[in-house]
Amino acid sequence: MQQYLSFQLYGVLASWGEQAVGESRHSATHPSRSAILGLLAAALGIKREQEQALKRLSDSVAMGFKVMHNGLVLKDYHTIQVPSEDKKTKHRYTRRDELRSGKSGTVLSSREYRQDALALAAVWLNEQAGYSLEQLKQALQQPSFQLYLGRKSCPLSLPLNPKIIAADSFISALEQYPPPFEAEKKRYLGLENISYYWEKSPRSGIENYSYRAPRYDQPLNRKHWQFCSRDEYVLLATGESHVSESR
Repeated sequence: MQQYLSFQLYGVLASWGEQAVGESRHSATHPSRSAILGLLAAALGIKREQEQALKRLSDSVAMGFKVMHNGLVLKDYHTIQVPSEDKKTKHRYTRRDELRSGKSGTVLSSREYRQDALALAAVWLNEQAGYSLEQLKQALQQPSFQLYLGRKSCPLSLPLNPKIIAADSFISALEQYPPPFEAEKKRYLGLENISYYWEKSPRSGIENYSYRAPRYDQPLNRKHWQFCSRDEYVLLATGESHVSESR
């Protein structure tokens, strides 16, 4: 039996960032590893500039998700005022410095959000973990910093309600997790197509999957927003054929 820290992720709005190209800021249909690492780091009180502490956390945990509702897509068009480029001005340290130039430009962006997205997360420890699940649980119950679902504009709409569950796999642990909603609300949200996502780990407890795909959500440098790819495994609970891979 393996222990899993399980908790719920529900928000009126959520945004699970994908690769940002140009003015488009897309959201994935399900939580990203980087978003959950950021949530855990905020709960623990780790700041973005604390690179060693962030790496220690990243190396300590693996995770998987049960997505109960992808959420409806909401697109928001942003306009941001920025100072025009001035070769004579080398540094602008404050907003006041930016306004002194007298010239301004505009950055346009289109951002995606997910409305009423609902997922359950399971976190388990790697072999050389720098934290215990109990430490992570307590941090989620009494976080040091504000917690949000991908973006600061997406606060939690329900408590995380973290629980440590012993099970043979992370899927089994999430099946034991108390239902976030009663039957009436499940019907309202349309929670009929369940899917699971996880990273390859000997402690996931899962061998079968529908397919795997690369995902660019493994943080390299939080300060500079640099990420690398990893393989994400997907299990669709829709009767599709599965493939098997040894753990």
